Amino acid sequence: MADVNRGNRPLSPHIMIYRPQLTSMSSIMVRLSGIAVLVLSPLVVWWLLAAATSETAFVPIDSFLRSWFGDLLLLGATWALWYHTLGRLRHVIWDFGYCLDVETSEKMGIGMFVFATVLTILTVFLV
Repeated sequence: MADVNRGNRPLSPHIMIYRPQLTSMSSIMVRLSGIAVLVLSPLVVWWLLAAATSETAFVPIDSFLRSWFGDLLLLGATWALWYHTLGRLRHVIWDFGYCLDVETSEKMGIGMFVFATVLTILTVFLV
C-alpha cells in the first residue's frame, strides 16, 4: 500500500467549503414539514374524537384550538401540510425525469415556498 498522509486532506464536502443550496434546503424543509404535520395531527384527531363523544370533552380542546396559540399552531400546520404536499409533487415530477436541471429545480424550490404561502392564505380565507 502506498504511504499516503491521509490526515491533511479535507473532508468531502468540507464544512468550510460546502455552501447549502436552495434544493437541499427545500428538501430538508420537506422533511421538517412532514415531521411538523405528524406532530400536530393528533390535535386535530383529538378535536374530532372529542366532538364525537361529548360536550365536556369537546370544550377544552375546542377552546384551545380557537385561542391565539391554537390558531397559530393550525396556521403553521396548514402551511407545513401544503409545503409537504408540494414537495412530494416535486419529487414525483423528478421521478418521471422532468425538471432535473439546476435552474428549474431552484425555481421549483422558490415556487414551493411561494405557493405554500398562497395556498395557506387561500385555505384560511376560504375555509
